Amino acid sequence: MTVFLIITSTEDIASMNIRDKFLNSNDYIFKEVGSLWHNNPLFKVKSILDPERYELLEENKIYLGMTDTPLIYLNDLILEDSSIAPDLLIFASRHRSETERPAFLIHTTGNWANKADYGGSPRELSNTSALLLRAGFLSLMEQSQILDNSEFVVDIEVSHHGPTILEKPLIFMELGSSEKEWIIDDAGKVVSSAVINTVNKYLDFQNQKEIKVGVGFGGMHYAPQFKKLIMDKNIAMSFICPKYHLGQINKDLVEQMLNNTYEKVDYFIIDWKGTNSADKKHLIPLLEEFNIPIKKSKEF
Repeated sequence: MTVFLIITSTEDIASMNIRDKFLNSNDYIFKEVGSLWHNNPLFKVKSILDPERYELLEENKIYLGMTDTPLIYLNDLILEDSSIAPDLLIFASRHRSETERPAFLIHTTGNWANKADYGGSPRELSNTSALLLRAGFLSLMEQSQILDNSEFVVDIEVSHHGPTILEKPLIFMELGSSEKEWIIDDAGKVVSSAVINTVNKYLDFQNQKEIKVGVGFGGMHYAPQFKKLIMDKNIAMSFICPKYHLGQINKDLVEQMLNNTYEKVDYFIIDWKGTNSADKKHLIPLLEEFNIPIKKSKEF
């Protein structure tokens, strides 16, 4: 049995929109369990109204928690005061960008630089699961189709912001990218449905031995090359370091990428065109210290 904890925040308008859709779904029923998490009522999926769609959920547990802390600054799960012991965390969050492009997004968390302006600690990566991120991305793609003629795009971001210290593997699934989108009911429903479907897909992916796991290097903040690998190949990605942080990559950070990925990592994958020659000269000898194949993204 695997235990999942979905985390929402009162500080986050989009997160509360998504939470509302969890609690008012026609596909499953969340009920209070009679205990608190972060001083707020804890909910659990008690019944599945669409068992064919979510056939793998009934033998596992899905909890819905709420905190008053901004999600990127959540540095303590306070599990010792709780009745739950989650194996995996899914943060249901807002996303903000300067372009305010309507989007659904997913990513792992971590800070590559010597500063941590948005939660977590400098030069520290969280724990994560590549299979969970793959399941989340594909679920967002599928669920986004319910928004007919939508302007929303689905993207993977590189690893960024906090939290980084939590002991459980986590991903962020986000609704973006401005106040206008955060309150759209149908958009909240896309993310809530995708989160539940993520759990179902993750459980299925655990039995698919052909899926290979990679950690990525290169490209900009959005990661189209790694997105293509997840969409078109049997590849799951965990951490992705963008080109503008490659000069700061060292052995410790690479070890964190490997050790903090729940699954065994099969490949180092480089977005070759998204990496300049100076960064390649720094990166490749570093990666060669590890007994892991180095691949260009276009090789798959």
